[in-house]
Amino acid sequence: MADQGGSQHGIARTSRVRSEEQKQRDLQRIQKYRELEDQVRSHVSRADYSPQLFQLTSKLLRLNPEYYTLWNTIGWVIMLDGVLEYFSYRHYNTIFHQLLVVVLGHDPARPRLPDSWEECGDPARAPTADSTDSAAAAAAAAAEQQDLATIQSELSFTIPLLLESPKCYWIWSYRQWILAQAIARLRPHVARQVWEAELGLASKMLGKDRRNFHAWGYRRHVVAQLESAALRGTSMVEAEFEYTYRMIQTDLSNFSAWHSRSKLIPRLLDERGADDAARRAFLDKELNQIREALNVGPEDQSLWYYHQFLMLNLVDPDKHPAMTRGIAARDRAAYLAREIDEIKELLEDYPDVKLIYEALFEYTLYLCQLEDRQPTADERADLAAWLAKLKELDPMRNGRWADLERECGL
Repeated sequence: MADQGGSQHGIARTSRVRSEEQKQRDLQRIQKYRELEDQVRSHVSRADYSPQLFQLTSKLLRLNPEYYTLWNTIGWVIMLDGVLEYFSYRHYNTIFHQLLVVVLGHDPARPRLPDSWEECGDPARAPTADSTDSAAAAAAAAAEQQDLATIQSELSFTIPLLLESPKCYWIWSYRQWILAQAIARLRPHVARQVWEAELGLASKMLGKDRRNFHAWGYRRHVVAQLESAALRGTSMVEAEFEYTYRMIQTDLSNFSAWHSRSKLIPRLLDERGADDAARRAFLDKELNQIREALNVGPEDQSLWYYHQFLMLNLVDPDKHPAMTRGIAARDRAAYLAREIDEIKELLEDYPDVKLIYEALFEYTLYLCQLEDRQPTADERADLAAWLAKLKELDPMRNGRWADLERECGL
């Protein structure tokens, strides 16, 4: 819904007047910021992706996490730095071995291809099979620990930035990239622990701001990865559906929770193996829940979006078959007519809530579409009355109301 009273999500906007001393301190900080930025640009212009650049970009991102180019730069430093301070050399060895296979081809008559750079030295120094296996296992374990430490360090680096700027796209995007490295570089059970911890972080962020759509989208991404074969996952749809219920119970105005709920329902019913009767019972339960919510807050747009989602399941079952599979057209029309009657009752207590009139207007047209007919005389009278009220309550959209009036021939 539109922002009202100079606030967003119930948090008032404030302005401050700075003293001359504060202005001078700000100017000094700006000067230091620009000097730091010049140093970063100098390194990048020379393609100097060294640990020093890594430290400089970290400092600059702490000052300005919205500087999205720096997040790309820090990624390049991690990927390209040859010093073994960020990611282990085992990946370079893998690439080396693959290149030799391509160049030399596979021939059993040829000697075994070396597995690392070191084995290209004196042949007399080539290790035996047992020592190679033992050394390789130890090196792999050490390399994984080093990779894990780096991944955890980078994730920890961004947490204070997220707390300060929870709606910064670039921080969330960078965390996704770092987590992808966990899948690429760690054994599945180790990588899964990293991703599970990330799900906990998403829950904490949503605890601080239940309607942060960045955190909701991020949570869906994390869950999808935890369900994936790469992390040896299984379905989490039941747990996530229950999570949306808890969040809605805490805050009915949580649009993102209602949205996630709508996305989970098709999978939920399919994985439950729900038959037509079970799907219809599920629809009844969801309608009862949203109806109770609308009785409490009919001015809340997020509730009407979810209610509309349920109505579209009735009106257009081919596109929304999850809950209305097997329900005859006559029964779907009866559902819709009952909802219209329920909404009309809201007008007795809330005669000046615009969203009620919009829903009545839209759903009456849905009913005519579902029954393949034109509005009756009584319905046309209702449509005209509701449109007149909308003009009164929302004169800023008179053009839209005039278009609807013309399209419906009122």
